[in-house]
Amino acid sequence: MNSLSMTQHWTTAADPELAVTTRGEVPAQDVTRAVRAITRVMRRHHLDSPARVRVTAPYGHDEPTLVQANIRTHDTLTRVQVTGPGGFAVTFAAERLDRQLARRAGKESRGAWPDPARRPLARVTETRSIIRRKDCSLMTGTPLEASTVLDAMDYDAYLFIDADTGEDAIVTWADPHGVNLARQRHTRAAGGTADLPLTASAMPVSVVQDAAPVLAEDEASDLLCKGGLAYLFFTDSHTGRGNLLYRRYDGDLTIVVPS
Repeated sequence: MNSLSMTQHWTTAADPELAVTTRGEVPAQDVTRAVRAITRVMRRHHLDSPARVRVTAPYGHDEPTLVQANIRTHDTLTRVQVTGPGGFAVTFAAERLDRQLARRAGKESRGAWPDPARRPLARVTETRSIIRRKDCSLMTGTPLEASTVLDAMDYDAYLFIDADTGEDAIVTWADPHGVNLARQRHTRAAGGTADLPLTASAMPVSVVQDAAPVLAEDEASDLLCKGGLAYLFFTDSHTGRGNLLYRRYDGDLTIVVPS
């Protein structure tokens, strides 16, 4: 794959700064399309914050283009990530960002899960390498607060510290309109109830997963890939902390660990 990379900045007197970064052989018209589409969305929502868009070319002829857009509004980051064929991926990302911003403003509810706009990553493969490690300072909060971040950042899973128990935990989307909570050890429902509505989305938060398995990183990678999982929450056998391992769109793995 050609690793050519470029950055284009778009700034006018009337519009916010918008930077588009490309990876691989991204056509120039896709960069222009991204600038125009994201700018239109920001105008529609009356935003004047800097925006960052990353367009990654497909790794093969049958692979989709990956687009990620990030906008900070009122000290809160909003992110979307979506795949699609060629220039359509940019359009899909702009539409997704438009819905995301409308939902955060309380004007639209979240659709059902699984999300048909997101390419499923759960599949059985040979064990893949962990090629990226994210050492993160985890947020301490309630499942409701974690679910808000999950939604705003367009994640499939979000690692945080559960304020109720002090344990590392994750929230993930549940079928069709809910959110699942999994802690390292405690498996009782959040706050003693399985019904915790999420602001503007009415998505219940509940505990449905058993205690996180205790694994080494290589064991976790093997379990995720051979088990056909998109992500895996586990307790690291060396550190005792909760880790989140997930599959990237290129098939390799990223791990999120508490710093």
